[in-house]
Amino acid sequence: MQLYLIRHPPPQVNEGICYGATDLPLRDDLAAIVHTIQTQLPSGLPFFTSPLMRCRLLAEALHPAPLLDPRLKELNFGDWEMQAWETLDRAAISAWAENPTGFTPPQGESVSELQTRVHDFLAEQYLQKTTHAALVTHAGVMKAIVGLAHGLAPAEWMMLKFGFGSVTRVKITAAMMNGHLFRR
Repeated sequence: MQLYLIRHPPPQVNEGICYGATDLPLRDDLAAIVHTIQTQLPSGLPFFTSPLMRCRLLAEALHPAPLLDPRLKELNFGDWEMQAWETLDRAAISAWAENPTGFTPPQGESVSELQTRVHDFLAEQYLQKTTHAALVTHAGVMKAIVGLAHGLAPAEWMMLKFGFGSVTRVKITAAMMNGHLFRR
């Protein structure tokens, strides 16, 4: 399955603010970024998108009928959402650093939970025999998918970086879907 992972453009939020599942508008006009992205995609791709506005608006500009899927949403940081990172409890941040996949922010979700829902989405597409698709999504989702595709340990894939409006091609093979990399 050939995937084109598209990260949303910059949202309208101040620097240093924790946001994930918060539905934020886009900071800039889409016209320039839409053209740049279109040049990197083959025609006729099915489009899936996070329902969050910063992804959905881009997907709608790229495709006449993108399919919304909540499993493509960014990590829910719970009570940390829209708080300045520097004001968060240092002990909680340390606990997250000690257990990056298993730690759950208060009222949020863990990275492991994000990984599970992303893998569920991929498994569904695999079973439906999707061969190519574009996903308009978030950095956390992209990290989980690229980590799966390259067999990276969570500590490695969590460090990956994707620019706003970037397109990343990744191939998910049958061996990945059936093998130990896909098992939870």
